[in-house]
Amino acid sequence: MARILIIGYGNPLRSDDGLGWRAATELSRKLSGEDSDILSCHQLTPELAAPVSTAEVVFFIDAAQNGEPGDIRCNTVVPETWNPRFSHDLSPGAILTLAQQLYGSFPPSFVVSLCGRCFEHGKTLSHEVQVSIPHLVALVEQMAGEVLHSKTRNATDTDGHLSAWTVT
Repeated sequence: MARILIIGYGNPLRSDDGLGWRAATELSRKLSGEDSDILSCHQLTPELAAPVSTAEVVFFIDAAQNGEPGDIRCNTVVPETWNPRFSHDLSPGAILTLAQQLYGSFPPSFVVSLCGRCFEHGKTLSHEVQVSIPHLVALVEQMAGEVLHSKTRNATDTDGHLSAWTVT
């Protein structure tokens, strides 16, 4: 069981939408080992509920379209309603709901997003995203490091937030 699960998602053939894959690749170089599991996928699917349910903390990394290109946001994820008739384009909150319903648990989870500029066909990231990816990677690496180096299995407070950060 990996203590940390990182899921980078998006479409790497749609310019900045592929930043989740790029960030996951960078993080796999920095956080390799049995304590972390790093996945890249085009979209969030119900099958992700199983690995999510066994992790100690989950980071969902994705591109955002609202905001200033290059801006990084980190938000706590909470379970949310999911319509089981449709599995295309699930949200991180729906994955947490499935993990709770199917496996009885879900860990503290965060969406770390970076606002992109270009979502057209292409493999090249915009300048703003290229410059900001190292900052996003450093943020996730710092937060993951807190979990890996904590003396207790669960580095969360009573509200389910990682104790070292205030995220909005």
